Amino acid sequence: MTAPARLAMLTLDCADAPASATFWSAMLGWDVVHSEAAYAMLQGPTHALGFGTVEDYEPPAWPNERGSKQFHLDLAVADLDAAQATAVGLGATAVDPQPGETWRVLLDPAGHPFCLTKAENWG
Repeated sequence: MTAPARLAMLTLDCADAPASATFWSAMLGWDVVHSEAAYAMLQGPTHALGFGTVEDYEPPAWPNERGSKQFHLDLAVADLDAAQATAVGLGATAVDPQPGETWRVLLDPAGHPFCLTKAENWG
């Protein structure tokens, strides 16, 4: 069966679209293809990642028992410690509690949770 649609881009709300694009460009190695105060976009190998500036943006919380974080990105990495150090150096924040030994939860500069996980977990 042919799918009626394909995912082309995921867009994240944030307080500062250019700053979010700069952070995620450095984390993923994707090019920033558009950047202005209201909106920025990265282009990856098969998808795009967008960022929209929202007035009075409130980031999700971690941990969040109410379930209002809505989604997060899982990033496969070869070395958890090195990837975490790079992310923190780019402006991410490591949070507590952590879910275990093979995952690390961080917040991007806009407060979006994302996970680093050992690449071998993905087969």
